[in-house]
Amino acid sequence: MSPKICLKTPFIAPKGKKFKIFRFTSSKTILRKKNKMTTLSSTKQTSAQPELVSFIISSSNLQHWVRILKIKSGWINEFDKLVTDYVNSFVSTVFMFETFRSSSKLINTFIGHISAVSSIDYSTFDDCRFICSGSDDTSVRVWDVDNNKQVQSFNGHSSFVRCTKFSSYHYHNHRQHVICSSSQDKIIRFWDFKHNKQLQIFNGHTNG
Repeated sequence: MSPKICLKTPFIAPKGKKFKIFRFTSSKTILRKKNKMTTLSSTKQTSAQPELVSFIISSSNLQHWVRILKIKSGWINEFDKLVTDYVNSFVSTVFMFETFRSSSKLINTFIGHISAVSSIDYSTFDDCRFICSGSDDTSVRVWDVDNNKQVQSFNGHSSFVRCTKFSSYHYHNHRQHVICSSSQDKIIRFWDFKHNKQLQIFNGHTNG
């Protein structure tokens, strides 16, 4: 039976369930023409302020909620949707939920890992949105958010992949689509997911 997804404000865990809640705020600010920023004015306006990403984790499911808090402020800042930098979980499926105010719905489910997903990251390259994920199945995978499909899978690690991260340095300086991954095998690897190849290996660590 699939787990029930319940939305409560504030969140109340069902009886007998233990949850950990992580919240992250977006690091990128979008200024939209329709919501001009009020600087030296006493006029107060209502804007959609930091979108909070909440991960509710149990032993069997990961629920990903993006919350928008409406705050009255003279300074208007709108933050774009963020999946998150890093999340620990005990599931093998990555969920992505649509931004909501009074309700929510599942918009993407990425299935491919055969063991626990321990890390995910989100970024855009050439106006396309991607998620990368690392798993206890030792693989690093890349997902095309807009087309809802897996586009790459890297299997160079020999143990659990603990962290995955898109490299903004490689993209902005070399126009490369690169992921960095670290594993319990004590190795750090760089992957070019556009050309499906490994770029670098760092293996100086002596402990996972």
